[in-house]
Amino acid sequence: MGDSPDLDLISDLPQSIIESILTRLPIVEAVRTSILSSKWRYRWATLTHLAFDEKCVTSTNDRILVENKLINFITRALFLHQGPIHKFQLCTSFLTSCPDIDQWILFLSRKDIKELVLELDENEWIRVPSCLFNCKKLTRLELSRCELDPPSTFKGFSFLKSLKLYQVYVASDAIESVIISCPLLESLSLSYIDSLTLNIRSPNLKYLCLEGEFKDICLENTPLLIAMSVAMYMTEDIAEHMEQSSSCNFIKFLGGAPHLERLIGRIYFTKYLTVGDDPGRLPIKYINLKIIELYQVSFEDMKEILVVLRLITNSPNLKELQISSSSNTPAAMEATDLDFWEKECPSHCIFGRLKAVKMTEMSGVPHEMEFIKFLLENSPVLEVMSIAPCSFVTEGRLNMLIELVRFRRASPRAEILFIQN
Repeated sequence: MGDSPDLDLISDLPQSIIESILTRLPIVEAVRTSILSSKWRYRWATLTHLAFDEKCVTSTNDRILVENKLINFITRALFLHQGPIHKFQLCTSFLTSCPDIDQWILFLSRKDIKELVLELDENEWIRVPSCLFNCKKLTRLELSRCELDPPSTFKGFSFLKSLKLYQVYVASDAIESVIISCPLLESLSLSYIDSLTLNIRSPNLKYLCLEGEFKDICLENTPLLIAMSVAMYMTEDIAEHMEQSSSCNFIKFLGGAPHLERLIGRIYFTKYLTVGDDPGRLPIKYINLKIIELYQVSFEDMKEILVVLRLITNSPNLKELQISSSSNTPAAMEATDLDFWEKECPSHCIFGRLKAVKMTEMSGVPHEMEFIKFLLENSPVLEVMSIAPCSFVTEGRLNMLIELVRFRRASPRAEILFIQN
């Protein structure tokens, strides 16, 4: 039986199928579906999720032309839109100076916007318009390369669950005010926000990512925090500020996260935790902490080694441990204070759940080897100890390997993998 010429299969699709198709198309393709039939015309205008980038317009070598086309496309799309807009995403490097963004955000604030993502060119910093703070139904907010200054009348985002700020200029008291006025906040990411002194009070926070030049960080009320990633970039001013500090950074930072399950400490993190008065015996055990990753640990600094030991020995359910070293100085090579391990290591410490250890950038210096020895002797269920020497260690690799195989292992199944680069 032949097809009837009057049969319009596209137009006869159920509305639910049409909506499903449109939501899977880039916005520029969704707009073009208006030419398919009368039933499809402006159907895209009811989409609740809108995502824009430079692919929305034809690319040319004329940057200004592309910018103008993109502005016109977004403005027209919003003008024709019908109904609520739950998600608006703009990721582009072409809008170098665009006051239209203020108008778009004002429009969105009246459209029940729930998710707003603005990622602009690294050479263009915009001041976020005050109307953003009228978006009362926001659940997710991501801003890149902009200036954020909440008005004095701002009472908070009552429904916000995820906040991500990347290269955003904001004062310490302003970001603290935003955080504390978002009672449902679960995920917080602050990247490349410099010279902040930050007190985080967020009773429902579960995920925290910090990266930048932070002068001081205190977790005052984060009882539900389960995952954390921290990178600290050290300037001379920040280093001087830390040297003058007496309060214990270890307690001030990790003392407010008793239910951590995963901790990633990147550059200068362990150095930061050494600042301040010695906490002695920790008043807290991290019962839920199963994964620890620490990068660029200096095994020539006894304070850093002590931070690592206190952290792992107070994590009785630790399953995976990864550490990269930065110990390649002559002082680290010629360490003489090896009695540290008898004095500071708990005599009856057992890592009863530890199954995988990964050590990278190892130089084979004495304190690194003592640390590995300590783990092997006290990890009865260890399955894999992976060790990767740093690239400049060539002649010492054989000696490192010979020493490793001599270490006593508490686990009969422990396998040592020596990974050559």
